[in-house]
Amino acid sequence: RRKNRKAHFGAHSEARRKLMSASLSKELQARHGVRSMAVRKDDEVMVVRGTYKSREGKIIGCFRKKFVIHVERLTREKVTGAQVHVGIPASNVVITKLKLDKDRKAKLEAKSKNKAAAKKEDATMSNVD
Repeated sequence: RRKNRKAHFGAHSEARRKLMSASLSKELQARHGVRSMAVRKDDEVMVVRGTYKSREGKIIGCFRKKFVIHVERLTREKVTGAQVHVGIPASNVVITKLKLDKDRKAKLEAKSKNKAAAKKEDATMSNVD
């Protein structure tokens, strides 16, 4: 447990990118054959846990240092009257629309291809008995 916490909170930025991933909506899972992706700015998400449950919006910032994302229209008022964005953990959202660029498309295809290969291998291993 201690080592897991150290690895999590002491992770470098690129490792935190992977830790800050969210599952895709059912439609996206069916379309791409992938269960989850790392979140990024301009993805559209829906909050599924916590105070802001069922609220939707576009990600306006990913803060790896704090392990949170900011979603547009999810704000609260400070005592001074200023509006501040509320940090939402990436695991508490579902991605409803992906911002696809060339690299992200390649990542999706690689993940789905890898999943298909694993499924094929499982089918061949089930015949071993």
